[in-house]
Amino acid sequence: MALGGQLRRLRESCGISREAAGDAIRGSHAKISRLELGRVSFRERDISDLLTFYGVQDPQEREQFLSLARQANEPGWWHQYGDLLPSWFETYLGLEQAAAIIRTYEAQFVPGLVQTPDYARAVINLGHGHEEAAEVDRRVALRTRRQDILTRSEPSTLWAVVDEAALRRPIGGDEVMRGQIEHLIRVTELPNVTVQVLPYSAGGHAAAGGPFSILRFPESDLPDVVYLEQLTSALYLDKRHDLDQYQAVMDKLSVQAVTPGDTPELLREIAETY
Repeated sequence: MALGGQLRRLRESCGISREAAGDAIRGSHAKISRLELGRVSFRERDISDLLTFYGVQDPQEREQFLSLARQANEPGWWHQYGDLLPSWFETYLGLEQAAAIIRTYEAQFVPGLVQTPDYARAVINLGHGHEEAAEVDRRVALRTRRQDILTRSEPSTLWAVVDEAALRRPIGGDEVMRGQIEHLIRVTELPNVTVQVLPYSAGGHAAAGGPFSILRFPESDLPDVVYLEQLTSALYLDKRHDLDQYQAVMDKLSVQAVTPGDTPELLREIAETY
């Protein structure tokens, strides 16, 4: 996405149309559009030809683009789980790993980035309980590995609003739920993690359409992405109108929810019911 954005800016600064750029690499304007949106892999020959077409002759500058293209084509760690993942979720994993800030609202489950292995296994078994134990183990390992973004050297920021219903629903039994809620209390101590509970007492709320996540990236020219997961597919929204609407809903949820400072106490009260 970062490389695609840089290529787009180069093309536009030269006043070159997507059609003309497509001709330069023996492709179409649609291919240029996909390249600039970061939705396809990069061929070094195409990048080299585009740089020449855009007048980039400095060897060092050209190598920076080509090096970024090589990095973009390297498979992420999650590709080892490719046999378990639908393509639409692989896309999300790439975005999640690259995000600087993730804001999420969950209504039915504790967010995957703060699930315990036992809770994750119970959730995974709801949809994949028919699979061999080894496959379920791999799914749990994948979910656990995703959480590394919260403790890496330059960690992502997570701000999660969790509906009280997700904490009252006994996924995996009392012991699993108690362990999960105690884990939530611990992760709220991380400086880059904020958890809020949306209590029953809030009544109706703005996120009537269901759970969603908003991902923001460190590159200032990259748009935020709203992620909406469905049973067999997902939606990725990056249009300004959609982003503004979902951002407004998330802000309202954060106001309706228990404050971050008071959330641990509510979590302790809920944990005592298990």
